[in-house]
Amino acid sequence: MLGFMKQKIIFIGLVVAAFVTGVLVFYLQQYDFKTLDQEKVKLNDFEGEFVVINYFAEWCAPCLKEIPELNKFNQQKSDNMHLFAISYDNLSVPALIELREKYSMKFDLITDVKTALPFNKPAYLPATYVIKPDRSVHGPLLGEVTHEMLVNVIAELANN
Repeated sequence: MLGFMKQKIIFIGLVVAAFVTGVLVFYLQQYDFKTLDQEKVKLNDFEGEFVVINYFAEWCAPCLKEIPELNKFNQQKSDNMHLFAISYDNLSVPALIELREKYSMKFDLITDVKTALPFNKPAYLPATYVIKPDRSVHGPLLGEVTHEMLVNVIAELANN
């Protein structure tokens, strides 16, 4: 009888361990989007930080004009700020790689949105959204953005 109870306890322990492992594996596979470098990104991982998401298209002249400003922002941003850009045209990975190289984009490009972003796709380009540390969304900022403009918007949002 005592042996049967031990077996039952061991069996229950194994079932619980398998369940916990399954939940953990499932959680680790979840993401909101992937970057061109195949990094899986969860927006909740940036809680307490600013996330800037810029919509662009190659056919949008102002979008191309703001790339050096976005590069500058990405290079000089603080550790609690993150910049991602997403193609308005939902380009394939090879097309995005080509575009990144052609225009010397020095920031992360989003390739695969698995979970809806916390805002709608903009009707006009370029459009930039700022997800605040409390996860609320500021924007869209329509038209070309500059490094200085992004820094100022984030500073203003941080002080409110």
